[in-house]
This record gives sequence, structure tokens and C-alpha cells, in this order.
Amino acid sequence: MSLVLDPPIRQEYEYATKPAALRPADAAPPLAQRAWQQAWLRKTAILIVLAVAWELIARWQANDLLLPGFLQTAQAFADGIVSGELPDRVRISLAVLLQGYLAGIAAAFALTALAASTRIGRDLLETLTSMFNPLPAIALLPLALLWFGLGKGSLIFVIVHAVLWPLALGAYAGFQSVPETLRMAGRNYGLSGLRLVVHILVPAALPSILSGLKIGWAFAWRTLIAAELVFGTTGGQGGLGWYIFQNRNELYTDKVFAGLAAVILIGLLVENVVFRPLETLTIRRWGMQR
Repeated sequence: MSLVLDPPIRQEYEYATKPAALRPADAAPPLAQRAWQQAWLRKTAILIVLAVAWELIARWQANDLLLPGFLQTAQAFADGIVSGELPDRVRISLAVLLQGYLAGIAAAFALTALAASTRIGRDLLETLTSMFNPLPAIALLPLALLWFGLGKGSLIFVIVHAVLWPLALGAYAGFQSVPETLRMAGRNYGLSGLRLVVHILVPAALPSILSGLKIGWAFAWRTLIAAELVFGTTGGQGGLGWYIFQNRNELYTDKVFAGLAAVILIGLLVENVVFRPLETLTIRRWGMQR
């Protein structure tokens, strides 16, 4: 009896393989789904829906004095742009706003740096913010008119008040959230006082500072428009708020809505052209915020 040590050789076959079908997860999403993933497209769709609803409500009401339609407002806005009146009013308002906003930023960072480096500065910041932060900036306008008169100084004063306290609170909260290890690392390098604030606390607290800047900008912009609605002329020239107020007195409601649209568009422009790229270049790039 003989033993078979080697297994028999099996005949080889060649099978043609078919390409594997793509799974649903691997397949490219439809064009509509990919387009809907774009944030700008979704926001544009929302704006279109709001504009259509506005036009329908205005036509249903049929009273241009109370509510002009979207198309009528767009025509008034275009006429204001072509005539140069609306850009000139916007330029006047933005010039005053920029001066007050920068002055408020400087005052806020000086106060916050003092609070972050000394105990008496911390007590000073907490006391002042408790007193003045709940106080509306527009409530100080009568005093500003007495102190600075009918001019740019009064507007800048109320804008500084609107910017100073939210920005100081945001920056100080960001400084307080800086880990102690970073502070110790800065002290090990010989940093103290203002140098510690600039080189350690400010970069670490940047998300809170940027949030305070955005809130301060919003407060400053709406405070300026409200102040211009009250007296509005600086050096014989009125800004965007005065444009709205003047057209309301003359019952040009479409121009009033055009002025309000300019206020909204400037807010959207600053948010998407200034602050959003700043976030992308700093805190999102460094992984400090999603």
C-alpha cells in the first residue's frame, strides 16, 4: 500500500471579474445636494424668500405710505445710489463711526490691560462696568449735547460708550480664561505687566476679544443711527440716520426703507468682509474655534 504525500494538482481557472458597484456612501451626491451644502447659497435662498414674502404682503396691503413693496424700495435704493445722496450719507456716518469705534477700542484695551495686570485695575473695571454697561448709550445723548454741542463730538462720545463696556468685558473674560500654565510660561521668560498682556494674554484670549469687537461694532452702528435720528447733523451734514428721519418727515416711505436697507447691507458687508476673514486667518486657522 503506497502513501500519497503530495496533494493532486488542481486545474487552474481564470475568472473575469466585474467592476464593483459603488456603494451609496461612495457615490457622488446629486448636484442639488452639493449646491445646498454651500452656506452662501442657502442664505441667498432665505433672502429671496423674504423678499418675495415682503412684496406679496405689500401688494396685499396696497398702501405704499405704510409699506412699500420690495421692488419699489429697490428702485428708491437704486435712485439714491445713482444720485449720490445715499453714498454721501453713508460716507458721513461711517467716518464718524470709525473714529468713535477706534477710540472705544483703545479705551477698552487700556482698561482691560490695567485690570489684567493690577488688582486695583480689576476692581476699577468691575465697578465701572457694573455702573455703565446697563446704561444705554442713547440715554447719554442729552448730556453729550450739553457738553459737546450739535456736532461730531456728541456722536463720538455715545459711540465710545457703546463700544467700551462690551469689548472690555469680553476681553477681560478672555484673559481670565487663559490657562495658568501659559501665564507661568510667560513669567519664566521674564514677561510681566503690559508685556505679559501683549505676548501671552492677548493671543490666548483672541476668540473672546474678537467676539467683543463684533458686539461692539453692532452696538456702535445702531447707536450711531439712533443718535442721528435724534439730531443727526454734523457740521451741517446729516448721516444715514438723518436721511431716514428726513424722508420719514416728508412721507417718502420707500426712501425710509431704502435707508434701512443700507443699514442692513453695511452690517452684512462688515460681518462677511471684515470679521469672517479675520476669524479664518486667526482663531479658526489656529484651531481655537470651529
